[in-house]
Amino acid sequence: MFTLEQVVPYGRSFEVYLRMFDLNDVDLTRKIIGCGDGPAAFNAEATRRGARVVSCDPVYRFQVDQIRRRIDEACDQVILQTVLHADEFIWDPPVRNADDLRKVRMTAMNLFLDDFEQGLREGRYVDAELPLLPYADGEFELGLCSHLLFLYSEQLGEEFHRKAIRELCRVAREVRIFPTTGLDSRESPHLEICIEDLKSAGLEATVQQVPYEFHRGANRVLRIRR
Repeated sequence: MFTLEQVVPYGRSFEVYLRMFDLNDVDLTRKIIGCGDGPAAFNAEATRRGARVVSCDPVYRFQVDQIRRRIDEACDQVILQTVLHADEFIWDPPVRNADDLRKVRMTAMNLFLDDFEQGLREGRYVDAELPLLPYADGEFELGLCSHLLFLYSEQLGEEFHRKAIRELCRVAREVRIFPTTGLDSRESPHLEICIEDLKSAGLEATVQQVPYEFHRGANRVLRIRR
């Protein structure tokens, strides 16, 4: 089984974000907060296209060279796990093998690294983390959380998930979380509990299929609206 002992800095491309979160042109006109974005290229590319995006992650407290070293270590770890469990993944162009995966992911993360210092000065990259964000209620129109909540179900327990999702819903009018599965490709044991928690708070919470699947079974997003 694909396994990581702790959360690692590992980012994805703008195009993958579009598919993971089923984002359309209207979504990209909204004020967006990404939590746990790490070294993803989404902020850099979305900003270049005129979008308003703030990314929050504790990795942003480090210098760019320190982040680069952490990325290199994490990439080696993730690629090794992927090779060992290759049957758990769907290998379609442009990612047909582990070498392609490394190239695609590192291209995205290098785009982040090139943008990081300028984005830090502009306030687009913020050293902050769930379950406590330094923003006002409803300050953002859309909140995104990629490969953190639910994915690390063993490392981050039920109470953390409850608090983190409530906090996302506090600062953003709509929230989307991808994937809804853990590292084992099974539905997170926290998913239904969190959905019931959200519904009891008067929020609409639905699980929807999206046009993206690399880790088998990881093709659904939790969408939460007021």
